[in-house]
Amino acid sequence: MKQIPKKTGYFKSFDGTQIYYEIRGEGLPVILNYGIVCLINHWHNQIKYFSQRYQTIAFDLRGHHNSAVPQDRAHLSIDAIAQDIKGLVDHLKIKKASFWGHSFGCQFLIRGYDMFPEIFHNMIFINGFAANPLNGMLGTDNLNQVFQGIKQVYKHIPETMSFAWEKLANNPLTMRLLALSGGFNLKLTSFKDIEIYAKGMSNIPVDVFLTLFEDMVQYNGTSVLERIECPTLIIGGKKDTVTPLEHQLLLHSKIKGSEFMEVPYGTHCTQLDMPDLVNLRIEKFLNQNEYVK
Repeated sequence: MKQIPKKTGYFKSFDGTQIYYEIRGEGLPVILNYGIVCLINHWHNQIKYFSQRYQTIAFDLRGHHNSAVPQDRAHLSIDAIAQDIKGLVDHLKIKKASFWGHSFGCQFLIRGYDMFPEIFHNMIFINGFAANPLNGMLGTDNLNQVFQGIKQVYKHIPETMSFAWEKLANNPLTMRLLALSGGFNLKLTSFKDIEIYAKGMSNIPVDVFLTLFEDMVQYNGTSVLERIECPTLIIGGKKDTVTPLEHQLLLHSKIKGSEFMEVPYGTHCTQLDMPDLVNLRIEKFLNQNEYVK
């Protein structure tokens, strides 16, 4: 498989926030959306494979990595990211694209479809959900209270909380706990990918995470699902305890004509756990749902 060169760029979104993007390959456009405190590396197996045939486009969420933190923290929201997606396709002069989301990235796409359905040719959801994922996460319904507690701690001792966030994220034990909790399959996912994720997470300001996470917890896109008319593929990991299969099965039941694949050993990062299987299933879906740029 040949190495495809990377092009990078920035554009100003609706509120002036600078958004970073990467493009590899040529052909019909595929736009990749990762979840909160994640990074483009989550898609590296898909980028390498699909850039051989498609124009693969990945971008950093506002407040993440190479994209700027908005001056107005009220613009750390699902609506703002949906507008970033529209701004990206407008900047690149794309009429329609195939949009792929992982985890919270699926919420961004659901809201994006609600606001701008005309730019969506098809969608792929991996370990996604439409509403508050804290209910049932890790087998408990108590994580909403935990999140509210973390917010209060940050409110009173923000510097201490930021220091602890960075240290915990870079701790090898934390990385293994992330995997054991259902975030990654240690037998399948390269530990280097987990290290890259943890390092990237530690560089994201705590207030960016808390503000955006709260907006996503409050968002419920379930009513949008029945209005989705573009072809949609839903992929879930059987061993995902972060966003269990019930979330993906709900998406499948609500989106008319959607396709579903359960990955036997997949955890919350199914596309990293079993990339070959995921890539082949996506390729089949794209071949069956070709579109015109």
